[in-house]
Amino acid sequence: METIRSRSTLLVRDTATDGRWPEWAAKVLSLGVRTVLDVPLMTTADTVGVLGLYSTAPDAFDTDDKAVAHILARHASVAIAAARREASLAQAVDARKLVGQAMGILMERYGVDGDRAFAILRRYSQDSNTKLRDVAQQLIDTRHLPKQT
Repeated sequence: METIRSRSTLLVRDTATDGRWPEWAAKVLSLGVRTVLDVPLMTTADTVGVLGLYSTAPDAFDTDDKAVAHILARHASVAIAAARREASLAQAVDARKLVGQAMGILMERYGVDGDRAFAILRRYSQDSNTKLRDVAQQLIDTRHLPKQT
């Protein structure tokens, strides 16, 4: 958690002698871990995780190990950012499909054009404080617009 909060690398050279987090160190030491190297996984927006390296030997990581850990962390951060962007894009495409289907239902049922169908969905979304995607999904599932209170 300290690595995420501070957005900086954390090295515990020996859990048997490090006094910063005694309860954590005791638990980790009981598992046989003596050295911990945590490198933050950062995107431009935030810290998305930590690359944690552990050793059963005290003071196990040298300068080269730290450099390799930073390179791996950068690669992992890029992969995580790309996966998040892909997931976000997929959600946007799915939402757009749902809204398009719902607009088609309204256009066919009420004889309105695309702009008017979208305006109807948007109004229901705003009036009910419901995401546009969810209003569209409800219309597709039930073939009725949500009840307004």
